[in-house]
Amino acid sequence: MLESTQPLISGRPTFSDQALHALAKCQGDLAAWREAMQRNPAKTASEAAGDFAVGMHNPDGTAFIAVDRFATHPLCYRIKDGRLHFASRADVLADDQPEIDPQAIFDYLYFHMIPAPRTIYKNVLRLPPGHCGTFANGTLTITRYWHPTFSETKNPSFDELKTEFRDLLTVAVGEQIHGEKAACFLSGGTDSSTVAGMVSLATGQVAATYSIGFDAQGYDEMEFARLASRHFKTEHHEYYVTPDDLVRGIPSVAASCDQPFGNSSLLPAYYCAKMARDDGVDRMLAGDGGDELFGGNSRYAKQRVFGWYQYVPGLVRSTVMEPLLKTRAANSFVLTRKAGSYVEQAGSPMPDRLQLYNLVMRLGFDDVLTPQMLARVDTTAPLQLQREIWNSVSDCTDLNKELAFDWRFTLADSDLPKVRYATELAGVSVGFPMLDSRLLDFSLKLPTEYKLKNLTLRWFFKEALRGFLPDEIIAKKKQGFGLPFGVWANNTPSLQAMAKTSLHNLADRGIVRRAFIQTLLTERLPEHPGYFGEMVWILMMLEQWLAAKAPAYRIG
Repeated sequence: MLESTQPLISGRPTFSDQALHALAKCQGDLAAWREAMQRNPAKTASEAAGDFAVGMHNPDGTAFIAVDRFATHPLCYRIKDGRLHFASRADVLADDQPEIDPQAIFDYLYFHMIPAPRTIYKNVLRLPPGHCGTFANGTLTITRYWHPTFSETKNPSFDELKTEFRDLLTVAVGEQIHGEKAACFLSGGTDSSTVAGMVSLATGQVAATYSIGFDAQGYDEMEFARLASRHFKTEHHEYYVTPDDLVRGIPSVAASCDQPFGNSSLLPAYYCAKMARDDGVDRMLAGDGGDELFGGNSRYAKQRVFGWYQYVPGLVRSTVMEPLLKTRAANSFVLTRKAGSYVEQAGSPMPDRLQLYNLVMRLGFDDVLTPQMLARVDTTAPLQLQREIWNSVSDCTDLNKELAFDWRFTLADSDLPKVRYATELAGVSVGFPMLDSRLLDFSLKLPTEYKLKNLTLRWFFKEALRGFLPDEIIAKKKQGFGLPFGVWANNTPSLQAMAKTSLHNLADRGIVRRAFIQTLLTERLPEHPGYFGEMVWILMMLEQWLAAKAPAYRIG
């Protein structure tokens, strides 16, 4: 059933136009957007800071939609009966008997989520970050209003940048609290610990921090969360997620999403937010964004290593290294096999190189998916979208292109929806101070070597906060709320049964091969639970969503 044509206003934008800014303070954001509709709404959106989503109609039938630079607040839309309809969720705009898009299912299996603009429903789309749309005469024109422009500071002063950065962080955290009890997710990582610590600087309050642990070797980092809590003297709360929690929570969490969603951190994030809500918390702050703005993901260092291959003379690469390392003999020894893998990956341009890590592609489309499914999809579409996003940013270093690429696929399409789904289901709102517009602008001017110094990740961020954060947290490896699903699925009968039933039901729908399901569950998962558990997870979450939202769906 379509949502009404009432305005959709989300978030807390800051209008650069002084008249609109004053109007928003006096009468609210709705009044400011209504005034902007009579002027130039696209210009207003492009100049607005902060987080927002807006959808509005004019009496003459025209309409305008927009989301902020990260699509912090989602906006989905469709055209029906000559009118533009919009909502914050895709399922709200779907028909009573919706048409599921097989291409969206393939995209989900490839990305573990469905990137904008596609949604699971054929006739419903999602506005990508930094985009707006103008609807007139039955036609919707979508425009990208924001392109990141990296302008690196020449001859930077570390001390001056450090002072500016700390000040911006303090303000960003303070403005996200909104007068409520200051509560934060705390994984014990750099970002969440920084947000928790900044609360007292920004407000004088003691932060309430909430952490999730797992009784599984290699997955639990509660000690780092406790260390951060002691260091910043927070009011700390902990919960250890169990396999039984997954069995109870998976159906409801999967069904709460407006489309299939496979980020496995969703369940831990939900239980963390639920713990806070049970404690009376109405709003939480999350640390998402720091890695992507300041160079903190390990793949950035890995891609730099691959980039070094381009300095080897082309003649040496083509006549000596590549022919030699592709031989059967070279594949027989560990060192030469690794060297061959390096050459293969380094020889692939970005973003094509990322496909070499893709789980469903490495397993083989023909081995995983049924012929009926493959006949309904374009297996090249995900890479085409990745290339489009990669090539949309120019005149910057390779690292900055990677960051901008991740702003779309990692943040806007995966991590932010993960936190948003979790907090919405738990009944709390969420703020992302690391994505403050001023911090984003600051990151755009930061020198590349301040983000990745040789192979040291987020060098400036860590050095600027040295003495504020505990040294142990600055030095720790990134982990977050990683879920030991594969390990638990191997040794917990109830979870194993849920996974088995879900995956065989998915095979009944004609999406995946039954032989693949059998091999995955009986051979590959027991041998490598951490790696193949991810495949089991995304297939199970897809089936759980279909069972709740489209139980009769089959590939015809």
